[in-house]
Amino acid sequence: MKAELIKLYTRDLDRLKNEIEAFQRESNLWVTKGEVKNSAGNLFLHLVGNLKTYIGKNLGNYAYVRDREAEFTLKDVPAQTLIEQINETKEIVLHTLHHLREEELEETHKEEVLGYAMTNRYFLIHLLAHLSYHLGQINYLRRVLEE
Repeated sequence: MKAELIKLYTRDLDRLKNEIEAFQRESNLWVTKGEVKNSAGNLFLHLVGNLKTYIGKNLGNYAYVRDREAEFTLKDVPAQTLIEQINETKEIVLHTLHHLREEELEETHKEEVLGYAMTNRYFLIHLLAHLSYHLGQINYLRRVLEE
């Protein structure tokens, strides 16, 4: 199970970096369209904050203080800064997963983030689905804004 999680997180974090790099106009990272409320840049910041909190801090004991409000209100963060953040996040996530013992996957996660107790394994799968969901939104925004 751990090997599969490492492979999937590696794949999707690489895809996230590739999506940011694929924006032809950096300003489009901070644009929304139609009913879409969050920009690709803000979704990106949200994913980084989410992963650093729930995997890095909660499972890997990394020092991190999340500013969830800033994830949705910051604007015009340079693309290069976002790339640096994803590289750091990927390193933290993969280091944490590599050092997680198999039995820790079956332990109860330290926070009831979804309103109920769940194992670390369950929550890591949930976080992967969350990452994939927002990755799709970022891809959609990029394609719509740069058609």
